[in-house]
Amino acid sequence: MLKTKQDNKLWMVSQPDHSQLAGFFAAHWGNGVFAQPGSFATPVPVADPARLRDETVLAIAEHDNGWWEWEAIPDLSADDGFPANLGEVLTNQQAGMERWRIGLKRFARNPMVNLLMSSHAHALYAARALVHPDPAFTHPLFWKGAPEKLYPGTNEAPLAFMADLEKMQKGWIDQLRADPATAAWVEPATLAPLQRLIQLCDGISLWL
Repeated sequence: MLKTKQDNKLWMVSQPDHSQLAGFFAAHWGNGVFAQPGSFATPVPVADPARLRDETVLAIAEHDNGWWEWEAIPDLSADDGFPANLGEVLTNQQAGMERWRIGLKRFARNPMVNLLMSSHAHALYAARALVHPDPAFTHPLFWKGAPEKLYPGTNEAPLAFMADLEKMQKGWIDQLRADPATAAWVEPATLAPLQRLIQLCDGISLWL
């Protein structure tokens, strides 16, 4: 739950709703200056850019679908009695990781959607657990602040979770690479901009 006060009113936005807004941005990404997702200039051309765009938009729109169960019966904040905000909920690392696993299971038949959603999760935890995370994939949330404020605790659990994600990602990449129609999707020059886009759309949605 995202909570903010505006004009002495408390506004609450569910994580899935925030996720849908991020997907809205992805669906409208691209203009005469820069390309839509799926149509970025790459050494290996994509056979069906419209399909890749649709998969990317779906992944971004559904990246927080693992929150549905929590949002239906939310924990309450001790401060105000309303649903706990994001910062309060993320103090429970294991519960947060389980939400990602739930969300990924819902798209078990869609390897590209799962690959992108899991990449988003991996980058979030990498900012917390790695000594030198790749700055190209740093979430906007962490541009000015330390991730340990949102992910308290030791690094052991995040590192183990990241290893689990990497194992699943290898399977999805192998599956996509085995299909001539999607093999180019997992080329680094094609995949990396889409992984960065989900971070950016998520950040813009949170800011709004």
